[in-house]
Amino acid sequence: MSYPPIRPYETGMLQVSNLHTLYWEVSGKKDGNPVVFLHGGPGGGTGEKDRQYFDPEAYKIVLFDQRGAGKSTPSASLEENTTWDLVSDIEKLREHLKIDKWVVFGGSWGSTLSLAYAQTHPERVKALILRGIFTLRKSELKFFYQEGTSHIFPDAWDEYLAPIPEEERDDMMAAYHKRLTSEDDQIRTEAAKAWSKWEMATSKLRVDPNDIARAAQDDWALAFARIESHYFVNEGFMREGQLLEKQAVDKIRHIPTVIVQGRYDVVCPARSAYDLKKVFPEAELTIVPDAGHSAREIPTSKLLTEAADRFRNL
Repeated sequence: MSYPPIRPYETGMLQVSNLHTLYWEVSGKKDGNPVVFLHGGPGGGTGEKDRQYFDPEAYKIVLFDQRGAGKSTPSASLEENTTWDLVSDIEKLREHLKIDKWVVFGGSWGSTLSLAYAQTHPERVKALILRGIFTLRKSELKFFYQEGTSHIFPDAWDEYLAPIPEEERDDMMAAYHKRLTSEDDQIRTEAAKAWSKWEMATSKLRVDPNDIARAAQDDWALAFARIESHYFVNEGFMREGQLLEKQAVDKIRHIPTVIVQGRYDVVCPARSAYDLKKVFPEAELTIVPDAGHSAREIPTSKLLTEAADRFRNL
């Protein structure tokens, strides 16, 4: 269940540093309840379907592409690109659009960024709608990129291993980072496609050929893989478990929060959502029994839309 496709009524480019300029757009109701959609990856960018979780008669819907992603420039850039740069960018965009407070919606890496933003600027957040919780702990990254998901998708794992020589496979994130930052275009592109295909092949209970095809697009795969790898080898530019620390979570426990988590999410396993719920008992956690990682799976999409409907008159 989601709302019909809509077009933005306003778009723009916001310069947030001497290097980075971000694409942004607004759709829905001009004087509606503001909501900001934080995309995944990092590096994934936004798409037209991301507007459709929100009632366009109630919400002022803000989408933007994070540094190096989507239509933002320069594409795939790793310079001046950290979690805290992005948190600062969200504030710059809020101020640019003259919004006082907004609902914050994010899944996967978008949930990471939502939590980091809310914990930094709790006074600006009306509500949180989170999906596929990801806190960049070493255990989470190891499960997906080294050993864990590999046991569930051994066929896709073999393809992910293929570009990496056997002697480097004990640290796949480091091996990929080396290739994704190579001076050689061909090496970078080959690594980007394999990295991206691994995530696209494991994001849904039923693999979607359209997702696999997206991983073969050079420009998208390069931004997605380079930026993800950059953040992950740097552990999100955070302390281990920082987003789950009591003093951090206590800052947001008054904010109405819905968490939607696929039971069979092998990209961001349910452990992280469960751990967040334990330190944030006020949050409403729904574990979807027949879903993986993707927000596009029908039961997950329905719950996210319902959560947005509940907060539309805040």
